Amino acid sequence: MPDNIVEVSDVHFAYGNNKVFQGINLAIPRGKVVAILGASGCGKSTLLRMLGAQTLPSQGSVKVLGETINTLDVEPLYELRKKIGMMLQKGGLFSDLSVYENLAFPMREHTDLPEEIIHDLVLMKLHAVGLRGAHHLMPGELSGGMARRVALARAIALDPALLMYDEPFAGLDPISLNVIATLIRQLNDALGLTSIVVTYDVSESMKVVDYVYFIADGRVVAEGPTEEIKNSTDPFVRQFLDAKPDGPVAFRYPGKPVGETMGLVAAG
Repeated sequence: MPDNIVEVSDVHFAYGNNKVFQGINLAIPRGKVVAILGASGCGKSTLLRMLGAQTLPSQGSVKVLGETINTLDVEPLYELRKKIGMMLQKGGLFSDLSVYENLAFPMREHTDLPEEIIHDLVLMKLHAVGLRGAHHLMPGELSGGMARRVALARAIALDPALLMYDEPFAGLDPISLNVIATLIRQLNDALGLTSIVVTYDVSESMKVVDYVYFIADGRVVAEGPTEEIKNSTDPFVRQFLDAKPDGPVAFRYPGKPVGETMGLVAAG
């Protein structure tokens, strides 16, 4: 099996005139937890959509589990997607199904397992995230942190080889955030997964990941093992790590001088 579970090579993509990727290259090693960091709008979530072939590059290739995913026909793509788990930013739970039914759904949809086996698997997955006792609750009865953990349990329902997280820390209180971060690391190691964490939460992601990519201007502008990144002197990396408003990433959107915009420029 390939050492890299994901390989993105010279990928270009744009939304109309907005160039999102301009020759991006990255590789995700098997068994690692890798963070994709960057400012809002840099293409982090677009990258995840490309890994599931929901969005296709205009140039370049995207390989997942040894398959060039942007060239697959419908049936092989469908089979490959069964090996990929996804934890959506807001959980994406079915609001009219209980916690138990949310986890049982993908098992019933994609396997021929008998109900007694599905029952045990659902409770096992919920136990892994500390919510076995909440199996009977409805999503509306869950706190934000609990809902995110149920979403994580559903993402591992089919024992995927690759697990992707889209902003897993967004909107969580400090306790829930720490629980989710710890689970990402523990589940990756215990289940033999490969995990991609797309986030703008630098401090929390750096606690649990093995390798970091920074994206800006459609390319990878910095990368490296976590400890190396922490000690980096690269201006882009330092701006993110130190949360500085001034640096390679502009705080202010380009525009005319404030005096001219506010009509304060003297006539003549």
